[in-house]
Amino acid sequence: MTTYRIHLPDPQLARGADPSLSFKSVGAEGFAEELEAALRQDVLFQRWCADQPEPDEVDPALGVVDPDARVTGRQREKRAELTVVTSVPGEVLRHRLRLLAGSHWELRDVH
Repeated sequence: MTTYRIHLPDPQLARGADPSLSFKSVGAEGFAEELEAALRQDVLFQRWCADQPEPDEVDPALGVVDPDARVTGRQREKRAELTVVTSVPGEVLRHRLRLLAGSHWELRDVH
């Protein structure tokens, strides 16, 4: 398992390009719940994959899930801080975060 510390510096902007795939929450706890679901289940991946021009050509490794993933969130002044503990590879975590938050997130620590 790997632990990632993620910051959402401006939670209001933490939205991906496709509103149907983006975070809906506005607070740290809601972001944590949504990201945890995106890591534990393949629902977000399947919805994204279905929108691709050639869904059959999408690398299936991007759809890996971790049913034991845990995400906690804390609100710190204006930013949201998420702690992610998962076996999902970093590349997959980054892909899911781009879908959910666009480019409005920062990876602060990995261990």
